[in-house]
Amino acid sequence: RHAVCIFYLVLRALDTIEDDMTISLDVKVPMLQEFHSYLYKPEWKYMESKEKDRQVLEDFPTISMEFRNLSKVYQDVISDICHKMGVGMAEFLEKKVDSQHEWDEYCHYVAGLVGIGLSRLFSASELEEPIVGQDTELANSMGLFLQKTNIIRDYLEDQLEGREFWPREVWGRYAKKLSDLAKPENIDMAVQCLNELITNALHHVPDVITYLSRLKNQSVFNFCAIPQVMAIATLAACYNNKQVFRGIVKIRKGQAVTLMMDATNIQAVKAIMYQYVEEIYQKIPSTDPSSNKTQQVIASIRAMSLPGSTITSRHHYSPIYLSCAMLLAALSWQYLSTISKATEEYVQAGEN
Repeated sequence: RHAVCIFYLVLRALDTIEDDMTISLDVKVPMLQEFHSYLYKPEWKYMESKEKDRQVLEDFPTISMEFRNLSKVYQDVISDICHKMGVGMAEFLEKKVDSQHEWDEYCHYVAGLVGIGLSRLFSASELEEPIVGQDTELANSMGLFLQKTNIIRDYLEDQLEGREFWPREVWGRYAKKLSDLAKPENIDMAVQCLNELITNALHHVPDVITYLSRLKNQSVFNFCAIPQVMAIATLAACYNNKQVFRGIVKIRKGQAVTLMMDATNIQAVKAIMYQYVEEIYQKIPSTDPSSNKTQQVIASIRAMSLPGSTITSRHHYSPIYLSCAMLLAALSWQYLSTISKATEEYVQAGEN
């Protein structure tokens, strides 16, 4: 728990530097590349940030102290991932995401490495088998699936903030500029581009199912599975949906609570994946340029999600205390979502 918490705070600090557009590149690039070394400098902090999360930089000595109090096996994982992520972020500050390969590369640096780091922490804790931390390809897919879903969903918000993460190789087939997809006269081409990117993201789902099937600890399983089922539900809501280019597409609160409550074992997760890819399948337009590829990837997900499929897993129990805890978490989340609604538009402007 402590290792995961500190891992998050360290990466939150790193990400805050990347996001801060007031820091000049000649200052930002070396900071990102060297950030992992600050974990071992008790006095290091940064007081010049204008970002909303600047507290993690201003109070970094507290975070780094707790980091140094962790077991060395945890320190080594966090420091290594922080180093690789900082170098990758610095690289993409000075270039745009053009090819689909670069899209995968960018998502690896900002999310795939998180999946790899967490997996190594799970194994280091001995809550999970060594293979979980060793199989970096599957762990990377866990991060890529979440990151690509966020990038796809956040098209309009990123456009308003001047950020572009959709790969040119894909959108260039549908428009001269990425911003053109938001124009009403281009909506049909925009939706086709959207469907192609969703199809790309769906290719990670078989890896996600295989990864989750290896987990044996209930808390680790819930921690990993809930974001993944939220992501597949979000993609189903976005698929062939013009609203992605007009506003924000979100899954309903009740739907989110149900997913949180249900995603507690591998068979339930397979059923959820099956349900949402079927929803996408029913919406595939016959005229869509990606329709054949979409049908093919859905067929591969179906094969893994059907009862009695070849992926085997350890049995997961859902004792009553777990159900109560999940219900409490869900209700708390719903309450916080409700009271924050008034400030939602303000907050979204600052979120990636």
